[in-house]
Amino acid sequence: MSTILDKIIAAKKKEIAHYQPLSPIERFEHQGFFWQIRNRSLTDHLLMPGSNGIIAEFKRKSPSKGEFKPKSLEVEDVVVQYNKRAAGISILTDENFFGGDLDDLIQAKVISDVPVLRKDFIIDKWQIAESKAFGADVVLLIAACLTPVAVKEFAGYAESIGLESILEVHNEKELEHYCDKVNMIGVNNRNLQTFEVDINTSLQLIEKIPAGVPAIAESGISDVETIKTLRNAGYRGFLIGENFMKEDNPGRAFEDFVNKLNV
Repeated sequence: MSTILDKIIAAKKKEIAHYQPLSPIERFEHQGFFWQIRNRSLTDHLLMPGSNGIIAEFKRKSPSKGEFKPKSLEVEDVVVQYNKRAAGISILTDENFFGGDLDDLIQAKVISDVPVLRKDFIIDKWQIAESKAFGADVVLLIAACLTPVAVKEFAGYAESIGLESILEVHNEKELEHYCDKVNMIGVNNRNLQTFEVDINTSLQLIEKIPAGVPAIAESGISDVETIKTLRNAGYRGFLIGENFMKEDNPGRAFEDFVNKLNV
């Protein structure tokens, strides 16, 4: 029986097969407005003294929760508020399952000052060049979708074109995908097979993360006490999307959250 992740990857392979011949990797490597812009370091923003570590995410829907916001919602309506106090901004670009768009990535880069993460299901090096051309500063490499060899190749390629990378893991076994080309490790509390969330995943894996590698907790963070717990455990980054995007005004929800965190 196929899982949600299996369906996403199957759709992603079809998507790449359609678009890759239209825009070969060489085109991305030699063209594009964003090649002229210096990339921003998420690592630096997370380790900066006084950083709240929040990577605020923009996404319109999810396979498990359905639609949060209509397709007509402009990314800038939310990101301008995220940009004021977030350590970074995550843009979910998968269209079929998350309602995303690569144009969202461009808009976010233009109107923000902090690093922009392209969050998608990357299974081909071509997507990394595409990410750079559309304005990403950071790419997500999901261990559940890749072999250790692919992670090393993709992280090395990302580094060669000026991008940082986050290795996303869900269990201790996936930490074996780590290599020194990876800049950060994200622990996703959401099981990608069932989409169930358990914050204890982050707490259990923190001791297994290599020393000196910034750790990011992802999914299931809905209150400031959880962030304080995760921060005390050793996490420097906290990726939060659904908690803000489900509200009528995601930007204001983010602002209120940060104010509570700073009390």
